[in-house]
Amino acid sequence: MTSLPTQEQIQAALAGVNDPEIRRPITELGMVQSAEVRPDGTAVTTVLLTVAGCPMRETLTRDVTNALSALPGVNDVQVTLDVMSDQQRQELQGRLRGSTQAKENPFARADSLTRIYAVASGKGGVGKSSLTVNLAVSMASQGLKVGLLDADVYGHSVPSMLGIADLRPTRVEDMIMPVPAYDVKVMSIGMLKPGRQHVVAWRGPMLDRALGQMLADVFWGDLDVLLLDLPPGTGDMAISVGQQLTNADVVVVTTPQEAAAEVAERAGTIASMLHQKVVGVVENMSWLPCPHCGPNHRIDVFGTGGGTRVAATLSERLGYDVPLLGEVPLDPRLRTGGDSGVPVVLDQPDAAASEVLHGLAKELADRRPSLVGRSLTITPTSR
Repeated sequence: MTSLPTQEQIQAALAGVNDPEIRRPITELGMVQSAEVRPDGTAVTTVLLTVAGCPMRETLTRDVTNALSALPGVNDVQVTLDVMSDQQRQELQGRLRGSTQAKENPFARADSLTRIYAVASGKGGVGKSSLTVNLAVSMASQGLKVGLLDADVYGHSVPSMLGIADLRPTRVEDMIMPVPAYDVKVMSIGMLKPGRQHVVAWRGPMLDRALGQMLADVFWGDLDVLLLDLPPGTGDMAISVGQQLTNADVVVVTTPQEAAAEVAERAGTIASMLHQKVVGVVENMSWLPCPHCGPNHRIDVFGTGGGTRVAATLSERLGYDVPLLGEVPLDPRLRTGGDSGVPVVLDQPDAAASEVLHGLAKELADRRPSLVGRSLTITPTSR
């Protein structure tokens, strides 16, 4: 006769279950109210949700069931979901924030180790959002803890590209849990609107406040990398990012044609004015693999040289090397992946565009911070 698992074994099994949104063990978060295995081999547990309408309740139920089913002697699992009390939610908030003060931008702290990349472009339509989404997913697939903030308040498209446009973030007291997608923690103003059809009509001060809230009110946890999808141009949000995330590096996205290259240079210049470093240029829609001859024959649909020109101009203008990081080919699957909510780097990892994107993600992930190109804000004194 198989002996029943001990309470220590039950707790150990449940400790292997992470909350889908917070990404920490449910036992550590105080979410397991009770758990036992009855003499007939039925494992019975009650798990506390942060809110009644938790969007990840089915995922949590499945993961708990799988964890307990693997224990010797368990032949059935019954999972009951309940809701935390106000006091329990306050205790959870305390566990998550620890000694960190409320309403604090964690990425502005001097001891923050998160690498921050703001992906910018001079104009719309260059594929900046799809590039950012695929970079984030690729980095996460490499084992990094990645956050993605859709800072394009008016043209937020990141949720749709990740298949989470209809999901809403969970609140724990005054904290907001980012919505997970492909192991990336995602936050967008689009998730906070009453419906997808509603528009955002804000001006400068409100945009600045919205960015501050999405940085401070959201529980991002310990991230290796935070990516920001900036709106095109050199407007209010680009300035707010430069002021609130002074340690952010900028990646400029352009396409090969002359008109796109010229305005992309402005995006890099405004970043320098805000004392951010431009770490490189990405040329998107660079070339089209010939549908008849294969990838060895490239068709330059939008011309050539835009990315190289932007990199050279910014290097001269900013006084340090701004490299051309990569040339992403024009691939219809990159577009269809955005429409379906399945990024091409996951759906078609062997595609030419995916290979370039994976390489870009690895290069940015491996990059270490540098003081080159930054203002040190040092005031000289006379002796």
